[in-house]
Amino acid sequence: MTLLQINTVACDGSDVFWPWFLWLLGAFILGVLLGWLLRQIFAGAGAAEDEPAVRQDLTKVEGIGPKIEGLLNKKGIISYRQLSNTSISFLEKLIHDAGPNFATHRGMTGTWPAQANLADHGEWDELAKWQEILKGGV
Repeated sequence: MTLLQINTVACDGSDVFWPWFLWLLGAFILGVLLGWLLRQIFAGAGAAEDEPAVRQDLTKVEGIGPKIEGLLNKKGIISYRQLSNTSISFLEKLIHDAGPNFATHRGMTGTWPAQANLADHGEWDELAKWQEILKGGV
């Protein structure tokens, strides 16, 4: 059985391994530098997601009062962005687990993430128009 043998010697007798190795090493280093540079350029686009959340007044969302805001804060939801990324099923479970004192708020959580999204994007006029229609968060 013949083993595969790779010759790294060119026809003129010179060794071609090192030039090819250096080309590949240079390409690898260039790729790493290019990746680092692109990450630095586009890091500004995702910087808002990496920043720690700042506590915001969640009671500006129709249907959320100080007590529900306290429940949300205990679960780590302190900003409009976090609330807008929270599922409605999680919010419903939060209200259900809070006890019978919050029974009137069941079913009102459906608009909270969308309202929080408008607040997060600073669309206060649009939010105010929508909240006029909502009538108690429903």
